[in-house]
Amino acid sequence: MHLIAQPDAPALQAVEPDGRLFVGAAAANRVLRELGGAWRLLGLLYLVPPIGWLEDRYYARVARRRAWW
Repeated sequence: MHLIAQPDAPALQAVEPDGRLFVGAAAANRVLRELGGAWRLLGLLYLVPPIGWLEDRYYARVARRRAWW
């Protein structure tokens, strides 16, 4: 898995060896699942519909304001 974080990119990206692309909160959670242990459990929470939806919205909000912070 490759993690791509560029200053001018709109979101974090993770690319698996088979070419699947994860963007934003999905990328962050995919990396957590790859780390294993307790991180894996935290990353699996993203798959629960209300939690994943909230994470996507919050990630988008933070990403819009990241230059301000």
